[in-house]
Formats: sequence, structure tokens, C-alpha cells
Amino acid sequence: MKAMVIRQYGGPEVFELADVDNPELREGYVLIKVVASSVNPLETKIRSGLAANIGPVLPAILNADVSGEIVAVGAGTDPWKVGDQVFGCTGGVGQLQGALAEYMLADARLIAKKPENIDHFMAALFPLVTITAWEGIVEKSLAKPGEKLLIHGATGGVGHIAVQLAKQQGAVVYGTVTNPEKVAIAKEYGVDYVIVANDESVESYVAKFTDGKGFDAVFDTVGGNNLIHSFNAVKLKGTVCTTNARATLNIGMMHSKAITLHALLMTAPMLFDIERERHGIILDQARQLIEQGSLRILQDPQKFAFTDISKAHEYLESGKALGKISLVNVL
Repeated sequence: MKAMVIRQYGGPEVFELADVDNPELREGYVLIKVVASSVNPLETKIRSGLAANIGPVLPAILNADVSGEIVAVGAGTDPWKVGDQVFGCTGGVGQLQGALAEYMLADARLIAKKPENIDHFMAALFPLVTITAWEGIVEKSLAKPGEKLLIHGATGGVGHIAVQLAKQQGAVVYGTVTNPEKVAIAKEYGVDYVIVANDESVESYVAKFTDGKGFDAVFDTVGGNNLIHSFNAVKLKGTVCTTNARATLNIGMMHSKAITLHALLMTAPMLFDIERERHGIILDQARQLIEQGSLRILQDPQKFAFTDISKAHEYLESGKALGKISLVNVL
């Protein structure tokens, strides 16, 4: 089969079209004819070498998100059958082949039925960001009825999904964005109070919205050095959850405010083969919300063919994208 592969780490130009062996069907796995995928920051980090430790062995086929049709099933994959339309976050890390190929071997526990009201190109945008947001908002119980939840990066891939889930849990949602142009988008997806982070200090919006007491919880989808802003923004004995704890920080404030910190590693089930069925269950619950019209995704107007994956990475890294970037299989 044909696939887009990388043979070394580096810039977007390292992708190349190659002929590779077809995946070998095995117990517990299904073979998916790939229709679409999408780009996540995870893939740019693996490609550049920043997250090489979690990427597949070179030469590697990247991309976690997939949507397509099952064309073969291995033993022990009930109730899946040939012809089922599915989506999932199923590879591109560890020992698992990614989606940038004609076919993808996927652990049957990681997939769910594709929502019937959207096409494959939109379905492929959802898995990684939805599972990540679900782990923070629902599983870590960040959003509670009537409580004040601050979401950093409220219009980002994980952030705008988290906003919708938090509103469904009854929280009052405050969201930070990087510029005034994103205020309307944040409100469209459910943010009650939008904060332009570059225009207002943490101390200022904590005083304005919480009388200086701090937010009940903070979901930080930016992470890194922004974690200090989250520690400053949360209340005494509050909770902070981050998707990126890769930083060297003085965490003394965690002790002085008795802060609880959760660090999410959404890829853990794929990397370590633990609780994989949980991801399939999350996606099936998300499917129901999507079909009910209760969960939407922000899609960038630009679409790229798999053969143009280099351009898609350049576009994402330029900062010009507004929403998830769709990838179409034309191999």
C-alpha cells in the first residue's frame, strides 16, 4: 500500500510518499480503509523530534485520528464487522501505525461507530481532542454545577470541546483567548465570560470574576509556563488540570494554596496498552452527543490531501489555522 512516511526527524519537508507492506491482520484488531485523518500538535512534535520518544520507530507513519470503513476483522473483535463505518484515535505513536496510509490496523477497543450525521472528513477531526477534553472535564470532574471553571485556550482543539462538555455539566465557564478576533468564536461554543489573555493580567481577571478568591478549577490546554498562571488563578484548595506539564517551574505555590494538579497523557492507553476500551467508550458517548447536535467541532476552512501533509504541518505551525485541519486520503 501507499503511505506518507518520515525516515528522519526534522521540518515538514521530511514526509515522503512510499510503498510499504500491507498491515497484517491479527487478533483483537480490525483493518480500516482510511478515508480521512486530521492534524494535531502531537504530530508536529513527533515529526520535529521534540516528542520522538513516543513516536513510532523510523521509518514511521504518523497521525492518530482516523475515520474510515472496516474491510477486515481479526478474531476477538465482536461486534465489529466488515462494512462498519468507524472513527477513532488509534495509532501514530508507540508500536501503532498511523493513519497516513491507504489502510490502518486498529485495535478494536480504540474505535467507535462514526456519527451518522457527519461525513468522514469531519468525524476524523474529533477523536484525539474529544478524548483529551473528556478525560479532563468528565473523568477528572473539573466541571461541577454552578462552579467557576477557567479554560485556558478556549478556542483551541481541546479547549472548545472542553467548553461544550463543561457547559453540559452545569459549570460557569470562563475562557482565555489570545486575541479579540477569537472572542466571538469562544462565545459561540459556550464560554460565558471571555478573557483576552494578552490584554489582561491574571490578577486583574481573578479580581474581576472571583473577587480575588480564584476559580474553583482551571483546565489548562496551553500548559508549560502557563501553568504558573493557572496556579495564580485557582482558588485555595482548587484543582488544576493540564495537557502539557513539560516545564521546569517552582511549584511552591501548589503547596501554599494546597492545589491539586492533574496531568493528562491521552496517549497512555496506546503507548502502554492499558484501558484501551475506555477510549472506545468515550468516543461512543461523544458520538451520541454529536448525533444529538450537542457537540460540535471548529473546522478550519483549509483541507489537505495526505500527499500535501508537509503543507498541512507548515500551515498548523504558522499559527494561521483556526480550528482542526482536515486531511483527505487520495493515495
